[in-house]
Amino acid sequence: MRHLMSPLDLSTEELEKILDLASDIEKDPKKYAHLCDDKRLATLFYEPSTRTRLSFEAAMMNLGGKVLGFSSADSSSASKGESVADTIRVVSCYADICAMRHPKEGAPLVASLASNIPVINAGDGGHQHPTQTLTDLLTIRSLHGRLDNLTIGLCGDLKFGRTVHSLIEALVRYKNVRFILISPEELRIPSYIREDVLKRNNIEFQEVERLEEAIPALDILYMTRVQKERFFNEEDYVRMKDFYILDKAKLELAKEDMYILHPLPRVNEIAVEVDSDPRAAYFKQVQYGVYVRMALILTLLEVELPC
Repeated sequence: MRHLMSPLDLSTEELEKILDLASDIEKDPKKYAHLCDDKRLATLFYEPSTRTRLSFEAAMMNLGGKVLGFSSADSSSASKGESVADTIRVVSCYADICAMRHPKEGAPLVASLASNIPVINAGDGGHQHPTQTLTDLLTIRSLHGRLDNLTIGLCGDLKFGRTVHSLIEALVRYKNVRFILISPEELRIPSYIREDVLKRNNIEFQEVERLEEAIPALDILYMTRVQKERFFNEEDYVRMKDFYILDKAKLELAKEDMYILHPLPRVNEIAVEVDSDPRAAYFKQVQYGVYVRMALILTLLEVELPC
């Protein structure tokens, strides 16, 4: 039995197999429509989510399986003081696999240690979001045809953005990947990512404040929102939330084959006028998320695949 806490839990070979499977699901979803007819997915979401929770649910239902769970801590026994370990022990009696989102870093790992079923980390605080990373990798590979020899711009909240942290850790394993980190001083990438991931792996990176300065060199621009829920001070959030707004004027500086990704939800960091640009890939990214979660569920449940 395996769990997924971080993208690094998968070797690059295993990762490629999951991405290949997701691509095949995209081409022929009917082939996979009944592989989980007798399986149940538990979605244990201790904080709000739209895309991730519904994407997991859509993935399991597309495979023929069923879904149970809760969408907030208030609607679970956590509100009565039940521990994560006890919750997963109970849920293991009802389901075959679990996706857990929790505001506390490491909570899904605690659950995995007590679980009798595979646990997928669906986001833990500002730490990791591995299935979003798989989605991002599938999107980049589908659009550019590769995961190496790319210049990736990460823009916005790089301090608290778990999607950013997970994506960097995954991409440093590919050749000639260069990062341009675009953020205000207060939201720079954490030192452990800078020192232990980028510098330790001899990855080329640059930290800048102005999006206009970085955008001409990029193959991928990964926008993020400033996350109100991660701030302790309302004043700091208000001051930071409009620091970057991608609009058509800035996009004129970009390459014709530069694609824009965003883990969503967006607030106003991407102007609505950008949505019609062929380089806007963030809604395609949502669809890829369903395919990659279908592939991950099949992999962790060790379901026999059709020929």
